[in-house]
Formats: sequence, C-alpha cells, structure tokens
Amino acid sequence: MSARVQTHDIYSQATLSTVMPSALAALGAPDEPNVLELPSATRIVVLLVDGLGWNLLREHEADAPFLSGLTGRPIRAGFPTTTATSIASLATGLPSGEHGITGYQSYVGEVRGVLNWLSWRRAGDRRDEVERLVPERTQPSETVFERAAAAGVTTTCVVPAKFDGTGLTRAVLRGAAFTGSITHGDLVAHTAATATSADRTLTYCYISELDTIGHVYGPGTAPWRHQLRLVDLLVRELADALGPAVRLYVTADHGMVTVPEEDKVDADTAAELTKGVRALAGEPRCRHVHTRPGDTDAVAERWRSVFGDQMWIGTRAEAVAAGLFGSRVTPEASGRIGDVVAVACGRTAAVRRKAESRLSALPGHHGGLTDDELLIPLLHT
Repeated sequence: MSARVQTHDIYSQATLSTVMPSALAALGAPDEPNVLELPSATRIVVLLVDGLGWNLLREHEADAPFLSGLTGRPIRAGFPTTTATSIASLATGLPSGEHGITGYQSYVGEVRGVLNWLSWRRAGDRRDEVERLVPERTQPSETVFERAAAAGVTTTCVVPAKFDGTGLTRAVLRGAAFTGSITHGDLVAHTAATATSADRTLTYCYISELDTIGHVYGPGTAPWRHQLRLVDLLVRELADALGPAVRLYVTADHGMVTVPEEDKVDADTAAELTKGVRALAGEPRCRHVHTRPGDTDAVAERWRSVFGDQMWIGTRAEAVAAGLFGSRVTPEASGRIGDVVAVACGRTAAVRRKAESRLSALPGHHGGLTDDELLIPLLHT
C-alpha cells in the first residue's frame, strides 16, 4: 500500500457524509449526530460547489476573497472522490459502502453492464435505465431530506432544472421539494425564497461550472481562475440575499488535479492491463477492474507492474478491509466494487482513449485519494 494513499483512516475525520446529519441536528431534528458540532439554527442553506478543493482554494485565495474570508476548515470528501458518490454521501449521510453508488461508473448486475450514475445510462448507451434499475430500490436508504421532513423541517433542492426526475435525483434527493434553476440568478432568488419560506428550513443548492472548467482546461489555469472569481461573486450575492437569519454553509464534492498526457496509460491497449479483464468501470483515477473467474490476483499483479507506486492497487477484499468504502459494505455495494480496485496516488491515470475518448483527453481529473482530491472546504457565514 502506498504511503501517499491513507486508505485506512479516510473516515476517522469529518467527511462530507457528516454535513447534512449535523445540519439536521442543528435544526433540532432528533437522533441526528452532530459530528461537526454545528450551532443551533432555524434556517440552513448548504451550497455544494462542484470541484472546489480545499488546496485549490487556499492556493488561489486572491481570486476568491469572499470565500477565503469565511470561517471554516477542511473536511474529507470520502471515497471515491467523484460527484455521484459524493452527492449520494451528502444526501444520505452514508459512505459509498452503504448507499451503493461506488464510483463515477459501476458494473451493475441488473443492467448487465457498466452504469454511469450521473446519467443513469449504461456506458455507450443512450437508453435511460430507470425502469430496469429503479432508483428508489437501487439506493433504498432513507435520505436526509426524508428524515428532515419527518422532523418537521421544510426541505428544498435548488439544482439545475435538467436534473428533475433523473435517476440520481430520485435515488438520493428524494424527500425534498425540487426547484429547478436555469442560471445563477434564479438559483440565488429561489434559494433565498425557499430558505425563508417556513420556520425551520433546510435548502440544498448546487453549481457545476468550476468542475467543468477544471476538467476542460485544468485546475489553476487562467479560465479556471476566472471561473473561481465568478463563483466567489455568486457566493457573496447568495449570502447577501439570505441575510443574517439564514446560516449558509459552503462545501464541495472533491478537488481536482492535472494529469499530463505523458502520464496517462491507455488501459484498453496496454496488454498487461487488458488480460483477464471482463469489464472496466470507475474513471481514470479510480478504476474498478472486473476480472474473469480465477484471474483476480493475476490481474492485480499485472496492474501493479504497470503503475508501481503511482497507484494503490488491491483486490475487492483488500479495498474493503482498508476502509475505502466505510466501515460497512452492503452486499449490493460489494457487487458494484471491482474485483480489483486501482486508485491513483501520483499524477497518473488509467484512461480509455477509444471507449472514453472525451474523458481521456481532459487534463483535469479526480477520483483518487491525494489531498488535492480528498480535502474539501466546509465554510460558513
């Protein structure tokens, strides 16, 4: 195990999965653990800025003066450091071993293939799988929004309108009123309105553009820095619109790193990486490798021979024992974990230039467990 991937203690400190239960506890909901020791409040807004890593924010404080001036500290995203998994953890209060959304893409037996959790479609297939893979059964754990409603807290999700009714929304955001946003302007207006619509409210809102820019140009580049400045202005505008009666928390789902082209390894053309493999899920910096019967140990050794200390590579049993997916892994989640799990430590990535041409060409990536990907902010007004 590489010393640069601290698999065993990911959840020994506060993670994204502790944010919403702590917020519910602060709102007076019974039986909710306030791990973060949030102060009592009657109205709380949680804004998730996709891709806003703690280290990136600290490195670019001049581009985000409002965010940098807020009180806060780093927490951990959880594993893997990818959007679908992190949003599921935020919205259920559970690590991936319990909510079962084990990566950007997972091999899912019900659809007999690799499923992209964000689109709820099989890789390379445009068909929505919500009928074969019913979201409410696929992720059956009660969401924080359902628990909030049972406690008498009015809950709303203000997220892009295109997510209304999607598989992931149904799986992890159910229980909250859905309010679709089109631009940042109506996100601010809707959030301010819903946050003050009742005596006790919990409002979740989300913006994605910083992550998009980071993928396309790389984190820390000029376009990324300009986008960070716009995010900073948005958060300041939102805080002003909410006023002192509403507590605003700002967090993220993961950070991001730049992977140079010369450090990418094509997992579909390298013979050592394809032999004995029946399916490849996850993403370039966190691969779930599903092997042919009897080939698991040999596949793990071949992957280690290619990546060396640039990736932590272990079998499913070793990954579970290392605590990557939390202290408990359900049988359903276990089936969505690769027979071999490969997690980036350095700047490497296992791309698929033909099968995932657009994803493979991007300079910005996440999914691994470096501090640049794992540490996220928890800031508050």
